[in-house]
Amino acid sequence: MKSFLGGLALLLVVVLSIVAWAVLPWPALLAVAVLFLLWMQLTRVGRQAGSATSVGVSTLSQRIGSSSVVVIGIAGVVAVLVSLLAMGVGYREALSKSGSADTAIVMRGSSASEVSSVLDHASVTVIQEAPGIARDASGKPIASPELVVAANLPLSDGSGDEGSVQVRGIGEQAWALRPEVKLIAGRKFRPGLRELVAGKGAQRQFAGLEPGRQIKLGSETWTVVGIFDAGNAMDSELWADADMIASAYRRGSSRTSVFVRLTDPGAFDTFKAALKADPRLQVDVDTTLSYFSKQSEGVTKVISAIGMVVGVIMGIGAVFGALNTMFAAVAGRAREIATLRAIGFRGTPVVVAVMLETMLLALLGGVLGGLVAWLLFNGFSASTLASGAVGKLSFQLHVTPQLLWTGLKWALAIGFIGGLFPAVRAARLPVTTALRES
Repeated sequence: MKSFLGGLALLLVVVLSIVAWAVLPWPALLAVAVLFLLWMQLTRVGRQAGSATSVGVSTLSQRIGSSSVVVIGIAGVVAVLVSLLAMGVGYREALSKSGSADTAIVMRGSSASEVSSVLDHASVTVIQEAPGIARDASGKPIASPELVVAANLPLSDGSGDEGSVQVRGIGEQAWALRPEVKLIAGRKFRPGLRELVAGKGAQRQFAGLEPGRQIKLGSETWTVVGIFDAGNAMDSELWADADMIASAYRRGSSRTSVFVRLTDPGAFDTFKAALKADPRLQVDVDTTLSYFSKQSEGVTKVISAIGMVVGVIMGIGAVFGALNTMFAAVAGRAREIATLRAIGFRGTPVVVAVMLETMLLALLGGVLGGLVAWLLFNGFSASTLASGAVGKLSFQLHVTPQLLWTGLKWALAIGFIGGLFPAVRAARLPVTTALRES
């Protein structure tokens, strides 16, 4: 019964420690670390723990093979976890950068996204005259009625397969509405002609999108005349004249959405209230910042969940690796530990020494894994089907400091679990038994 209760108490310590480690912010964890260092410097037991730790660390070079198992195992967990989470961060940033607080999007009421929205010509006209919309130098409202459709194009990987790309028919004010969009090659398309410009992300994904090349959209042949860089989700799209896209896809005068630039962010409430109060309209109104952020939520959660599940599975393997290594280390140092106990070292310094040794290896693994993830995946280009869209979204993985901190916390948590049980065993081993077995 005593052994059972001791094991239960140890398991409770592990659970509470992991929960606290996951929940506490870094300033609180830093404060705990400072208090621990003060304890090691100012107390007799702490100084004993420091001496025992220095002895154990000094022998790591003699156990380089077994120690590297812990380091490499934890590095693998951290590298995979951080890279998967970086995918979610990159996806979210690509979409969130597509919007701003001083631009708004109007769609048909109850539409989940642009592709499920249809606005007739009369509604588009009313929307463009609503109060709160900024106007250009000539007095025209900075509003762009737009039409989103899908097209299939051959992929650039040479496989011969086709992928779906989102084609956006835009109005003449679309460029003023999105000043972040810059042409990096060629020129803008001319209204009334079957010309288009491609985002640099779309050009990377699909074949035949170089300026001067011709592609098939619908049943028509279109000429690529330019490449643009938006620095956001728009980079995955093709842009053309809205009237020409509507003609090619038989959409008449309808549009899927209307984008507007507001006089300032504070004008959004006035703009939205005016459209909601108009009996001729049944529309949903949102800032583009809010709209695109919502579009990223579902996929980001899925990617993060996958990363966590994979991290847990790999982490369990790393914990067992650490347990095996540290149990072997404790067994190999049984005489040394017994000698320390015999000359007056209590169980606590022994536990702390073994724990610190394991945490040091875990820290090295965490730093190595984070470095690998940053070197290999930061800025790495990827693409996936976008939520609420009809084509692939091209984005870059972002290994942020927050993700590196998350990976480091996972590494130290693995080291804590992997070192605790061998440490407790070392402290509980009777001195006479340890000396006899050695």
